[in-house]
Amino acid sequence: MTDRFDYFVVFAEMRTGSNFLETNLNAFPPLTCHGEAFNPHFIGYPNSTDILGISREERDAHPERLLRHIARASHGMGGFRYFHDHDPRVLDAILSDPRAAKIVLTRNPVDSYVSWKIAQATGQWKLTNVARREAAKARFDRAEFETHLAGLQEFQITLLRALQRSGQTAFYVAYEDLQDVEVMNGIAAWLGIPDRLESLDTSLKRQNPEPLESKVANFPEMEAALARIDRFDLSRTPNFEPRRGPVVPSYVAGAETPLLYMPIRSGPEAAVTAWLAALDGVDADALTRDFSQKTLRQWKRERPGHRSFTVVRHPLARAHAAFCDKILATGPGTFAAIRRFLGKKYNLALPEGDPGADWDADAHRAAFEGFLRFLKDNLNGQTPIRVDAHWAGQAQTLQGMAEFTLPDMIVREDEMAAYLPALAMQVGRDTAIEPRPTPVAAPHGLARIYDDTLEQLARDAYARDYLMFGFSDWG
Repeated sequence: MTDRFDYFVVFAEMRTGSNFLETNLNAFPPLTCHGEAFNPHFIGYPNSTDILGISREERDAHPERLLRHIARASHGMGGFRYFHDHDPRVLDAILSDPRAAKIVLTRNPVDSYVSWKIAQATGQWKLTNVARREAAKARFDRAEFETHLAGLQEFQITLLRALQRSGQTAFYVAYEDLQDVEVMNGIAAWLGIPDRLESLDTSLKRQNPEPLESKVANFPEMEAALARIDRFDLSRTPNFEPRRGPVVPSYVAGAETPLLYMPIRSGPEAAVTAWLAALDGVDADALTRDFSQKTLRQWKRERPGHRSFTVVRHPLARAHAAFCDKILATGPGTFAAIRRFLGKKYNLALPEGDPGADWDADAHRAAFEGFLRFLKDNLNGQTPIRVDAHWAGQAQTLQGMAEFTLPDMIVREDEMAAYLPALAMQVGRDTAIEPRPTPVAAPHGLARIYDDTLEQLARDAYARDYLMFGFSDWG
């Protein structure tokens, strides 16, 4: 243990050089690395029976006990290697503990994949004597590699986000850095260990030093397959919106019917809640609301067979609803400060109060066009104004919901009459009751002002929603 850390974890994967890194960490007298302590198929090393007196069976029953034991009972500072498929029950405890030093070892995914395939073919996972090296060529499988790559990337994102959220940092080391004794000494300095190595332990030999071209049996096929993989995600739709939480207090459940509506703001909330109330013959104020995560879990437990859903609206129609309800209108619940900002910065010619008889369709369309231009900038993080839930991307809102629970069904607004009764049927309610569309309170309907320019502006602002949900033009 040191003033900074109680133990260390090397986050790595197979064929990334983690054995070599462990060997050299163990060359520092104050450090003891216990191998793959949480590998589900063995404990520490393939032929080991225990770590510090804790058996594999004891570890499997109480993994957190071994974690604590490594931190407290190791000689000097203890640690271990952890791969993405190791016991997930300890991962949160490791990542949330600032006293756990995180060393992240990475390697080019193609190199690690080819090395893994060769090791599979030869059965040789470590090499200490070059004369005993087994030779074989890997055969590249595109689907298998893409699965391999996705697993690596997902785990790296998990590590990164956990460190960001908890304000921690890790020591990142690449496979190519492992041959640099100064990097190894840098790890020791970061851990708070005063010892330094004069040279590296060279007992482990690199097994396949040849270039990739000579290690892969179908190298041209691999080249062609890799050329099709969008490594830099060039085809992505940029998304600069802040991550959103699940907003559980906004969810609405039936008074008796075990249906949970997870609304997306500026959607058809009034129509859906009226339909949900009609299923039980009650007023909308009798519906169950104001959930916390605790009370929502309880609601779910008490209603086996419950269903949850949300309704998405066409991005242009939703933007128009947000504009009319929150910007154009005045009074309680509207956004007066943002309204003033839009007037100054985006030259929206808005009336002093609510629009009157002199607010014609041309004025309405011009102001709405300005609002759409603001939305593009706002969603791209280019304004000082918050990304409000009433115009945040629907795909981003659904991602936030997923942090707690996902809806069973995502329904498009124009298909509510067909799909919501079918959903009610699944929980034993009258399917003859259909939701009745509630028109947006607007001085001029979207149909009256719609044109190609407004559609394109909506596409510019909500490119991700159009792509992810497959929305066509509104008109």
